[in-house]
Amino acid sequence: MLIKRKSIEAESNYRSGPSAAEKKRKPKFAPVTLSEHDGVRYLHFGTEWVQGAMRLRKPDWLELEYAQQMMCWMLFKDQPQHILQLGLGTGALTKFCYRHFPNAKVTAVDLNPAVIMICESMFKLPANDERLQVLEMDAMDFVCDPENHDQFDALQVDLYDATARGPVLDSTEFYQACFDCLKADGMLTVNLFGDHPSFAKNIKVLRYVFGTVLCLPEVHDGNVVAIAFKPRLKLDLDLLYSRAQQIQESSKLPAKKWVDGLTNTQH
Repeated sequence: MLIKRKSIEAESNYRSGPSAAEKKRKPKFAPVTLSEHDGVRYLHFGTEWVQGAMRLRKPDWLELEYAQQMMCWMLFKDQPQHILQLGLGTGALTKFCYRHFPNAKVTAVDLNPAVIMICESMFKLPANDERLQVLEMDAMDFVCDPENHDQFDALQVDLYDATARGPVLDSTEFYQACFDCLKADGMLTVNLFGDHPSFAKNIKVLRYVFGTVLCLPEVHDGNVVAIAFKPRLKLDLDLLYSRAQQIQESSKLPAKKWVDGLTNTQH
């Protein structure tokens, strides 16, 4: 996740087709750095761009609005059994899912060992237990493993590096593997950049692979969260607003805004 990035690639050409990184990545990580301002701790990858945040007095709260939007699948699934997070960031989504769904298993995957370490030491990520599993591995390898297929109710994708050149993984092969990891009624949320050439490509591939794709309104400085459903569906607004009210009462997340946004930005 990156905020404040409108001009980071103003003079860069966006790559086309599957990246060499997707075929076989040789990890070369940017330095993991921290900053704090007004009671909020931020994660960076050696630049000013924000990769995640935690309010020190509320370590399990989703501080950034895009992260709140990544939980919009809660409108459609109130009792998930297994949640998958690709890209750990500050562990905000992983922690929230772990705390808010005490009967669910949560699996998080990140390639960078330094990110996992900093989440544990500086962002209050709990230790692995019978419900939580944080894995140091390539997200592509994880979703392509047949052992992980048909296992997850919800899959959250937030895969960025320090360069801000769109999602690190965004090929048809990757999204098809994500689709395969979901149960029959599963869904995926993904953090995209609405003002970047990668956005149109990702939406096109998501629509090709998934039954239904919706988007929430842009927040921060370009972040657009898309939600993709394995089956085709038609929105039941009365049911969604009722569910949104329940979510707001139980979690304080602005779920009514999600319903408003989904009805106005269908792709």
